[in-house]
This record gives sequence, structure tokens and C-alpha cells, in this order.
Amino acid sequence: MPQEQPNNPLYGITLQAIVEDLVARRGWADLASRIKIRCFAFEPSVKSSLTFLRKTEWARKQVEQLYLADHRADGGGAPRDPGR
Repeated sequence: MPQEQPNNPLYGITLQAIVEDLVARRGWADLASRIKIRCFAFEPSVKSSLTFLRKTEWARKQVEQLYLADHRADGGGAPRDPGR
């Protein structure tokens, strides 16, 4: 059984929710300009992005950092999973 991670601001938030939130906030073009990966620039889709991000730790970390920065900029602090 997984343990609670109270100090992890991304605990309980799926990678899919992160990508969908960033696309809704910024759009694919902005994501592609900020994080240089092909799946954001050429024929972007959530599915292709998830496939790449799950295999590529450096890219996933950049996406997570951008997500956290957006939520901190909104003044909300750590994001919360809308499904919880």
C-alpha cells in the first residue's frame, strides 16, 4: 500500500492531469517554446506527451516544475487534484 507523502506537492496528481492543465492554461505552442520536446511541437497530443514523459525523467521534471510554478503564481500554493 502506498504511503502518504505530505511534503510532495504533486502527491495524488496524475501526469495526465498535469499535462491537461498546462495545455488548457498555456496551449501547445507555449509549452513547446518553454520545454523543447517534439511531442509538444509536432502533432501534439496528450497521449504522445504522456508516452514520452513517462520514459524521460528530465522532461517530466521540467513539466512538473512548470506546473508547480503556474500554481504558485496563481497564489494558490500547492495544487490540488480536482478529483479529490
